[in-house]
Amino acid sequence: MSTPKIIITGFMFLALSACSTDKTEEWFVTHNGNMPSEERISQISKGDSQDKVMQILGAPSTVISFDKNTWLYMSSDIKRVAFFAPSEVKRDVLTIRFDDKGEVIEVSRLNKDCGNEVKINSDETEAPGENLGFFRKYFGGVGQYNPLSGMGK
Repeated sequence: MSTPKIIITGFMFLALSACSTDKTEEWFVTHNGNMPSEERISQISKGDSQDKVMQILGAPSTVISFDKNTWLYMSSDIKRVAFFAPSEVKRDVLTIRFDDKGEVIEVSRLNKDCGNEVKINSDETEAPGENLGFFRKYFGGVGQYNPLSGMGK
């Protein structure tokens, strides 16, 4: 095969490999989390104990800090391509709430569509204190440190 044919074949291979298919899309998606299967989730019903839930679903992704009776199972699919910002493709949250006796009182599901965008407020809160100028801020302590001040006389 001549050199021009090899170069043209190489360019065609590169051009065709750049085409996106459903299979190549999957290469960039990573799955994070611990979401049990639908079959296991359907086995949980009101009145089940925490031990039974632990046996069927396994350990939760997290337990709410201020409410130890709420368990969360979470998973998400994140798409990362080169230097572009990662984007969340899918999110799934299973919430199981227990009463004080440790029995299931509520099982609920949330997904990405249930969430709301949180807007960050750029306002600043002024901290009380002195507003120091540049020189006082960076050079105010010069000459105040004396390493020999505690030595005997």
